[in-house]
Amino acid sequence: MTQTPDILCIGSVLWDIIGRARLHMRAGSDVPGRIERLPGGVAMNIAMTLTRFGRRPAVLTAIGRDREGEELVRAAELLGIDCSFAYRSEDLPTDSYLAIEGANGLIAAIADAHSLERAGEKILRPLEDGRLGRPGAPWRGPVALDGNLTQALLAEIAASPLFAEADLRVAPASPGKAERLAPLLAHPRATLYLNLEEAGILCQAEFATAAEAAEGLIARGARHVLVTDGGRAAADGAAEPGAGPRVIEAAPPAVLVTRVTGAGDTFMAAHLVAEAAGAPRAEALTQALAAAARYVSGDLAL
Repeated sequence: MTQTPDILCIGSVLWDIIGRARLHMRAGSDVPGRIERLPGGVAMNIAMTLTRFGRRPAVLTAIGRDREGEELVRAAELLGIDCSFAYRSEDLPTDSYLAIEGANGLIAAIADAHSLERAGEKILRPLEDGRLGRPGAPWRGPVALDGNLTQALLAEIAASPLFAEADLRVAPASPGKAERLAPLLAHPRATLYLNLEEAGILCQAEFATAAEAAEGLIARGARHVLVTDGGRAAADGAAEPGAGPRVIEAAPPAVLVTRVTGAGDTFMAAHLVAEAAGAPRAEALTQALAAAARYVSGDLAL
């Protein structure tokens, strides 16, 4: 691809192996269903959603030069995602994610993002070698950043002049990695996307609602946060004067849930696009919830 990307997605790009059953499941369940392999990872899911909105995303990630990596790059580029800036390792295997979903939601998942973690700052080289930016002339566009990066690298990004002019959009990869975002919590150019559990972990508190969580995050120094809570009301919290009410809420559309993996990433991408188009906070929140609802219902039309 030769076009300059209009957004960078930094983080996990891997193969999702998802087993789905239409029955309720519990630990030890053995039921019929479907198993599929799809391009996935937080950065990849966000990039895929962005292409459906007509955007040109590029991924900064680690992808192996193994067969799985070559197949993943081909699949991503067919979707309109620029992989030319990815760190391609001869030694590290391509990462993967394994999840089991039932009619009652996500049952269990294992994320193997060890290659991304081991690659570390190597994935950021295009931001300093002149391809996407350089010292003194940093990247000025939006950046979707995911919590599969190590806490050390996220802390480095939080303080790096290479990101001083970027519009940072940050999400944890899972509740288990929410604490990694602590260095970015009070970043003056960061918008954080969290679910209710992740917000509680990051604040080391328990919240009953998304609105309460948004208030708690703003109190801890966050500039702008979006908090979701499954089928319950989501919240947008903003600390900046002139942004309107400190916290606003909206309920997601009621839909039949057919999948859950990737829903939060779709919400984040849709919200980013809505804000970039100039949508007010309430409208951007509503549009993002509608896109996520369409995704979990199995309808990809945006």
